Amino acid sequence: MKKFLKEFEKFALRGNVMDLAVGVIIGASFQSIVNSLVNDVISPIIGLFAKTDLSYLSFTIRDVEIKYGSFLTAVINFLIMAFVIFVFVKAINKLQNLGQRKNKKMVAATTKKCPYCQSDISVKAIRCPFCTSDLDE
Repeated sequence: MKKFLKEFEKFALRGNVMDLAVGVIIGASFQSIVNSLVNDVISPIIGLFAKTDLSYLSFTIRDVEIKYGSFLTAVINFLIMAFVIFVFVKAINKLQNLGQRKNKKMVAATTKKCPYCQSDISVKAIRCPFCTSDLDE
């Protein structure tokens, strides 16, 4: 049982799991903001054209009420959340690419191409370790 608890602790305290937990909590909190935006701002504005609140739009078939207004509200919520997540992921990817470009520039400054075999070698090399050619400076 102790081994199981140690494994669980190791799993639960890894960086990726903690990041995921924080993301889920922030996402749930942000969802309430989006719901309020849609229900309290966007739906009433759309409702001006429909002469009613969007979430109350419905029709009845054989005594069954179909609430398509609630469905439209959920679709609007989804679209807003998907757009925000898209923008957030795009920003994170851009930040990661900046770090990778900086690393590539650092690698490029410490290596050069052998003019004979085109291998990457140290800028300090006077002989190519791959083709053993003498390198002229």
